[in-house]
Amino acid sequence: MSASTPRPGAPDPIDLLAVDELLTEEELLIRDTVRRFTEDKVRPHLADWFERGVFPARELAPELGRLGLLGMHLDGYGCAGAGAVAYGVACMEVEAADSGLRSFVSVQGSLAMRAIHAFGSEEQKQQWLPRLAAGEAIGCFALTEPDFGSDPANMRTTARRKGADWVLSGSKMWITNGSVADVAVVWAQTEDGVRGFLVPAGTPGFTATDVHGKLSLRASVTSGLSFDEVVLPGDAVLPGVHGLRGPLSCLNEARYGILWGTVGAARDCYQAAVEYAKSRIQFGRPIAAFQLTQEKLVEMAVELEKAYLVAWRIGRLKEAGRAKAAHVSFGKLNNVRTALGIARSARTVLGANGITTDYPVLRHANNLESVLTYEGTSEIHTLVLGEAITGESAYR
Repeated sequence: MSASTPRPGAPDPIDLLAVDELLTEEELLIRDTVRRFTEDKVRPHLADWFERGVFPARELAPELGRLGLLGMHLDGYGCAGAGAVAYGVACMEVEAADSGLRSFVSVQGSLAMRAIHAFGSEEQKQQWLPRLAAGEAIGCFALTEPDFGSDPANMRTTARRKGADWVLSGSKMWITNGSVADVAVVWAQTEDGVRGFLVPAGTPGFTATDVHGKLSLRASVTSGLSFDEVVLPGDAVLPGVHGLRGPLSCLNEARYGILWGTVGAARDCYQAAVEYAKSRIQFGRPIAAFQLTQEKLVEMAVELEKAYLVAWRIGRLKEAGRAKAAHVSFGKLNNVRTALGIARSARTVLGANGITTDYPVLRHANNLESVLTYEGTSEIHTLVLGEAITGESAYR
């Protein structure tokens, strides 16, 4: 019996409210399948990947594709067409391993693939979506710029007409998968407003340079992209959308995956703390027997289950077609900061051992510092909710 196995008749210490019982049999099967995959293929290597700052995207992408995780919430073109909660559960299990792995899945499916699926031509969909779903190709999503993160309306990247072609100029920053992507979905200012463009890797004038020296999301590819008068054919533009509605709707899909994923990261930290506390002997007994340690574990358990319930509720609203942007902001705001708090508290339970890669908690905490600010900072999501409550916009 492991340290976290419940006593007969007692609640599961890792799921005190039995929230798992709210999942369908299919959702539980997805949970178990993804969990086994991460335990077999990912967890044994995470400490090494994190320490070396590498992520084997090319090796993992086909395996993720075979599991049906890439664009799993999209319909057709080789995608699984899974429900919102099923997709969320998959994100939860992927991020229980590492936020970098969930970032890869989110960027591939909810950003790059979703943009093509929602706004691309039939030719663009047929060209890219089956390969992206299978993990035979990798995509990235380029919206953020060095000087414009939360304010994409003022992006400086431009695309202008030149005869039948487009000419793309500018730069993007903090782009997950950037240097390993076969195609970049790039958003740029045009005379008709913001438009999306598909830019294949190797296009003359398009370069990607990895960001080094990261202290967070180390097991993830993060890049800066540069476009030096990149000439694209007329059919490189996504025809189905004008303006920021396109990229922002994709970001909302990615945020939905985050609000589930961070529950997984929090659970992994909490479970590590429980198991460590029950096995670490001080003053002649396990530290789990001390009141202050129990208080920490209880606070973690309560916050974890609340975050899990928030994710589940938003998922069911999404499946019913009732989820709004404010709901997703609620989940992202609450669940990321909850997960970060649990990771920090778990680290204190593990003491000095908690700062090593022998345990996952500080790796998760470092990753969650990035998750806290990407796909909308806590401040931005606070303002989204503030506007939902008051009817007044306070962004400026």
